[in-house]
This record gives sequence, C-alpha cells and structure tokens, in this order.
Amino acid sequence: MDDTLTIGRYNAAQDLIERNLAAGRADKIAYIDDDGSYTYGELAARVRRFASALRQAGIAPEQRILLCLEDSINFPTAFLGALWAGVIPVPVNTLLTSDDYAYMLAHARARAVFVDSTLYETVATAANPLGIAIITPGGRGASAFEKFIAEDTPPTQPYHSNAHDIAFWLYSSGSTGRPKGAVHVHGSLNFTAEKFARSVLGLRGDDTVYSASKLFFAYGLGNGLTFPLSVGATTVLTRRRPTADTVFDILKRHRATVFYGVPTLFAAMLASEAAPRPDELCVRVCTSAGEGLPHHIGESWTQTFGSEILDGIGSTEMLHIFLSNRPGAVRYGTTGLPVDGYELKLVDESGAPVGPGELGDLWVRGPSSALMYWADRRRSDHTFQDGWTRTGDKYSRDADGYYVYGGRSDDMLKVGGIYVSPFEVESALVSHPLVLEAAVIGAPDERGLIKPKAYAVLRQSCAGEEADRIRETLRAHVKSMIAPFKSPRWIEFVEELPKTATGKVQRYRLRELIKPTPH
Repeated sequence: MDDTLTIGRYNAAQDLIERNLAAGRADKIAYIDDDGSYTYGELAARVRRFASALRQAGIAPEQRILLCLEDSINFPTAFLGALWAGVIPVPVNTLLTSDDYAYMLAHARARAVFVDSTLYETVATAANPLGIAIITPGGRGASAFEKFIAEDTPPTQPYHSNAHDIAFWLYSSGSTGRPKGAVHVHGSLNFTAEKFARSVLGLRGDDTVYSASKLFFAYGLGNGLTFPLSVGATTVLTRRRPTADTVFDILKRHRATVFYGVPTLFAAMLASEAAPRPDELCVRVCTSAGEGLPHHIGESWTQTFGSEILDGIGSTEMLHIFLSNRPGAVRYGTTGLPVDGYELKLVDESGAPVGPGELGDLWVRGPSSALMYWADRRRSDHTFQDGWTRTGDKYSRDADGYYVYGGRSDDMLKVGGIYVSPFEVESALVSHPLVLEAAVIGAPDERGLIKPKAYAVLRQSCAGEEADRIRETLRAHVKSMIAPFKSPRWIEFVEELPKTATGKVQRYRLRELIKPTPH
C-alpha cells in the first residue's frame, strides 16, 4: 500500500471523486448506462447527496446497508455515497432467492436495503419481516431512489476514516454452506487500482471500459468502478445479460478499448455467428478471470481480433487479481506472474513447499486481503493464516516462474492414487474443434474406483452411432495431448453446462447427476 495511505485520514470515495475533479474532469463522461450518460461532476453530486441522505435517514457510520442493484449509475452512486458517509455498503448478487437475502440482511444486521424495482418483490419478502427499510428506484414500498438523493439534499463532508478502516463487505458465492462476508478496508481499493489497473493493465484516462462481470462481484467492482475512476476513464454499464451478441453490440456501439471477460464468454464469442470483423472493434486489451483460460481460446481470440487476453486470478477475499499475464508478454496456458505487492507460495497437504512443476495449493499474501469473514471465526481461521490467504486453487510453476492453473482444490480427482486436474482434461477436450465447452468430474466405475467423466457441449448436435464415433475421437485426442490415464472414461454430451452468474462451471451440480454409463 502507498505510504501516504498507511497513516492519517483516507476515504476511498473522497479519493476517487476528488482526484477527477482536481484533474479538470468534471465535464468528462464517467458512466454510460441503459438510461443515459453521467459526467464526473454529476457523479460527484450524486455521491455527496446520497451520503447526506444516509445521515438524514439516521444511518450512522459503520452501520451496514445492502445494495441489491443492477449495473446502472445507481450502483456507483450508492456504493461511493456509503463510503463517503462512513456507512458500510454490502453489494449482493442480484440473482439470489428471498431466503438468501434474508440470511444476508440478518447476518449483516443491515439498516436498509437499496434494490432495483425489478427485484423488489424478492427482496421485500426477505426485508419486511425483519423491519428493514427498502429504497428502490421504482418508488415501491418505501422512498424512491431518486427522491432519496433529491436535488435539494445538501451535500456533506466525507467521513474521517483511514486506510485501514472497514469500508465494505463482499459475500462469497456460498457454494459450500452459507455465504461468507469478506470484510475489506478503504485502502484496498486504491492498492488494487495502482498495482493491477495502472501497473499491469495500463489503464488510461482515454479508455472506455466494459466488464461482463457485474459490479456486485469483486472482479466487476474493480473493473467497472475502482479502476476506471482511478484514472478518469469512461465505463459502460448495462442491466442486460452478457451474452456473446450483447457484448459484441456494446463493444462496437461504445467503441470500448478495454474488455473484462471470463473464459466461457470468450469461447461463446469466438463461436458466435454474429461476431464482428476485427476492424469493427477498438478493443486494445482484455482480461479474463474466474477460471483458467484454455490455451487455444486465448490464441484464437488474438488471431481473430488482434487483442491479447490477460488471464489472471483473483478472489473475493483478495478483492481483485493478484496473479496475471502482462501485455506483450502473454503466455497462454499460464496465469502469468505475481502482481507487484503480492507474495505467493505453493504447498502440499502438509504445508511444505512443492518443487518446480509439482502441483500445490496456492496461498497469497498482500495488502488487499480481507480482514476476516464477518462473524465467522472458524472459517476465518481456516482461510486467513499469519497474513496468508488460502485460495482453494491448485497450481504448478514452470521453469520460468509462470504459474499454471490446476483447478480448484475441492474439484481434484485421484485416479489410481495420482491427482488429476479436471482443468487439464477439460483444456484438452475443448482444444478439439468439435467441442465448445467441457467439464470433468470424478465418477465411480463398476468396481467403485474413481475415473474421469466428461460432460461436453458440442458445436453441432449428434446422436446414435455418430455420437459414439465422436466419443472415441475425443478420447483419442485427449490421450494424444496428456497422459492416457487422464482421458475420460465416459463422455456425456449435453446442451449446456450449469454455471454461476460469473460463468464458472458448477461441477458440484454435475456430481449430483453421477451415474456409471456404458460409454
């Protein structure tokens, strides 16, 4: 973290707003959403009025508010306005159930929830029994968002926080038990912007950026809020679902220069029949996170559109990317090198370091780490140890120090006493031109021994004998690329794979379907 942030007063919202006003950007477009565009001066006014409205509503510093907002100007208004007031915003996934929201509202002991009108009924079912105030742009149930920050709301001074004060929470996906609330501090936003956005990505004030990952995710929060505001760039926001066609439309229409995606989306865009000509895009650089980027997808993208994809890895606990490829030095098939300011280590099950080329558990240490999981001592102690954060990912390191993704630790298979990375098998499968996507899990054979089973989405449907021939072709292809014992014992063709809102494959849902098959 910058020395200037280690002592004294520091408010992340004040920094991001006032640095742009001081640089003369009051009339520059900060955000474009589905309803219009907003300058840095307009954003600053909205943020200050939101902060003042929170105080007038009796919401005090360090109290929590939930933000169940889709990607529009209302999200940065509320998030930054809360930080400005010293109130703790807790952005949450807009695709959850009433039960999920009820848990988060109670767990965070939220004073209010700000929710888009399209999500009102789901959130109200959770909030009303708890007596929690609901503020929505549609004006339903309580006060409307725009009324909440009315023009006559007087601006207020920023709360006198410091870099190490709690600023906001982000909830994990909750794929294993209840979601965990990762608690982050003010200084972490600046640190990730400095070390990744400016130093690795090379983000500039003349960039126009678009992130397929929504703002309520850690990846999307940096992509669409912290990073562009740190340099005075313009950000495109949309409530639309990021399909291949939607993304291409946005990139073309707004002449975006930086695109933040995920592996499954890049694959879908490459396969899209509506893909534009390279000269119709202005994208100079892309990033990918969430899961490992298969080698052939990166190469195909660069060959097709000319821009590089910087594959990296971050987490909710570390706020953003801490391991990444670099522009002009991309090695597809790897996740690159540590971002400056972060320390990484690979260890075995006993905690001992692994050797070059050996698979190990990835641990990371750096200033953007969450302080803890709120009110969860057991899981905090498991994840955060002596300054290190356990990522839950498997990696190896090549002779040049580049990190190679091996998969999630809880997805690893043990075949014949040897660990097999599902990601390695999946990468081999999707490198075949017939396969669009693949996911690999472990399934028992007739003797109860675990073998790899693949679920594959083909570019064209097939059935009967043709399907059997394709299965044999794919098995032979995999055996030609990796050790034969890693080749899938069974291959099942499906129309789509179950995924999270970030595009990650939900292998646990596939494991629930496991049945030995004759293939």
